[in-house]
Amino acid sequence: MQKIYFDNAATTPLDPAVVKAMANHMLSNFGNPSSSHGFGRKAKAELETIRKKIALYFNCSPSEVVFTAGGSEADNMVLYNAVKELGVKRIISSPLEHHAVLHTIEALGREFDIEIVYLSVDSHGEIDYTELESLLDTGKTKTLVSLMLVNNELGNILDASRVSAVCKKTNSLFHSDTVQGIGHVPIDLKEVPIDFIAASAHKFHGPKGVGFAIINKAHKFEPMLHGGEQEMGLRAGTENTHSIVGLSKALSMALDHFEEDKKYILELKQYFIQKLNANIPGIKYNGWSADRDKSAFHILNVRFPKEMPMLLFNLDLKGIAASGGSACQSGSSKGSHVLGAILNEKDAKLTSVRFSFSKFNNKEEADQVIEALVSMLDK
Repeated sequence: MQKIYFDNAATTPLDPAVVKAMANHMLSNFGNPSSSHGFGRKAKAELETIRKKIALYFNCSPSEVVFTAGGSEADNMVLYNAVKELGVKRIISSPLEHHAVLHTIEALGREFDIEIVYLSVDSHGEIDYTELESLLDTGKTKTLVSLMLVNNELGNILDASRVSAVCKKTNSLFHSDTVQGIGHVPIDLKEVPIDFIAASAHKFHGPKGVGFAIINKAHKFEPMLHGGEQEMGLRAGTENTHSIVGLSKALSMALDHFEEDKKYILELKQYFIQKLNANIPGIKYNGWSADRDKSAFHILNVRFPKEMPMLLFNLDLKGIAASGGSACQSGSSKGSHVLGAILNEKDAKLTSVRFSFSKFNNKEEADQVIEALVSMLDK
């Protein structure tokens, strides 16, 4: 049975070139970057070369790049420091954020005397930008705005320029969970100033357990992990150098080949949409996921015309990997907080599935998935 992986928003397969780069590093450059001898200096030199390379990609200073264990740690680092060190008294976010942000905000609300405001969202998952502007217009309370660049379930793309402009105008801080956006949406921190962003390598064909935060150097942070002065004193612990090498290789490939990969994956996504429309009457799409311009090119969130609680399970039996969204979906005990926030009661009961694509997928796989779906809907 052929395996088909259409769950690239959850994690991506490692690119063979990334595996090779990591293996070479582990064999030839195993020193501790904090050691003063030649082995350590060699490892440190490679680490700092990668830091400079990442800074060049995002148009920021190398000293603003802090390596982490992934996007969740980066988000936590930013949000906790914003409250504890920067004096933030109000956080404005949305109910559609990743739990790395939502749960952290909730924890901060329990621990500190801060105000938490969630913006209104419409049936497409679009935030109310006018509401955001009105909330920030007063400028009386030190505020952090935390809004993700690309929604991990819907693929909706934030108008980061608009958010950045209003934050700058009102002297508010802007944090964006860019984990799903890096490699899928261009990010230039000089063109669109964002104070804090987060990245995770496994979203763009790199290894799991490694990522980075970019922290505007105008803001002074304190470490959450103590015990060493690594990462400019912001994160204790010996750097995961071979994974950082993998991150660097994967990021370079994603950004250097961005246009060709976007063209290929977008064509595959549009082909899949056409096949769904032609073969499944009543098919709908959640959020802006089917829109070429308003959604990331790799994510499609499909709402089927009936309740199919075993759909994901049955797809898995056929070797097809995807992610579920509706509350009754097999394997999802709580359901999707994103779909719950934007769908009416009737539509929320229907089965929704997120399909997400990468450069390693093809139209033949799409045809097989459509064939499987049609056979299941006909039962």
